[in-house]
Amino acid sequence: MSFSSDVKKEICSVEQFDREALKAELYGMLLFSRNFSSKKITFTTESNYAGNRLIFLLQNLYMPIIEKQSALRTKSSDSRLYKIIVIDENDCKRIFEDFGHIYGQVTLRVNRANLSSEELTQSFLRGVFLSCGSISDPMKSYHLEFCVPHKNLSQDLCKVLSEITECTLAPKTVVRSGSYIVYFKESEQICDLLTYIGAPIRAMEIMGTKAIKQVRNNVNRRINGEVANIGKIATASAKQLDAIEHIKRTVGIDSLPEDLREIAYLRLENPDMSLRDLGQNLSTPISRSGANHRMQRLLEYAGTEVKTNGK
Repeated sequence: MSFSSDVKKEICSVEQFDREALKAELYGMLLFSRNFSSKKITFTTESNYAGNRLIFLLQNLYMPIIEKQSALRTKSSDSRLYKIIVIDENDCKRIFEDFGHIYGQVTLRVNRANLSSEELTQSFLRGVFLSCGSISDPMKSYHLEFCVPHKNLSQDLCKVLSEITECTLAPKTVVRSGSYIVYFKESEQICDLLTYIGAPIRAMEIMGTKAIKQVRNNVNRRINGEVANIGKIATASAKQLDAIEHIKRTVGIDSLPEDLREIAYLRLENPDMSLRDLGQNLSTPISRSGANHRMQRLLEYAGTEVKTNGK
């Protein structure tokens, strides 16, 4: 089961006993379906929970004649496609007009009379998500969207979302394959919206996943940094060892000044040791910068010897 399906399952488990709230939820589901008119009401979904929720709401509020079709396959996946149809045209007309719509409307808009309180708006948005909402797996990305069939409805939905007082939402829109997409990509806004419409458990799961990803990213950055440092140390050490070996073959390490002679022998014995540790392991400990200064003198000494021998 996908994360989006889990969200819809949780939303469908919300207990609601107020008739007006149930009606607002049903309104959201029907208005944002592909077919909602005075002559035809059809609701199609991949979520059996959403399909059963719609049947429950219709039966408790209007008792129409309903047909449920299932066991169809979608073209893009192995998910089953469920279709709920209000059979009788008189039932369609009765439901359509009860939500304040009239026969022959050119375009559907959100009838704000059905959203007269915060609780009704909350229930309405719950229905909208069950109808056309989806959310990606938070392990992959943060993306919640509503695939809206009509432009005016997408604009109305954006306005409803932005007016929620319990959370600050800033929906974005884009047109995709003839549909109007209202979406969020900020994890905080997605969590706020899920909590608002009745899916706090999945909202907490997103927050937990985000925390895990942040820890993982921090660990990866630290490991990458340590690997890079090890690489730098190895490169610098190899260069220093080459210089010391050259001095050893030519004039001999014992010809070096005492401070350089000590650090040269220490480097030969500890090729993987950092400059900081080299400095601390000298007979008279010095800082990393002090050890680096001696190594630079050692490299210059070896370079001078190369030129001298070349002549």
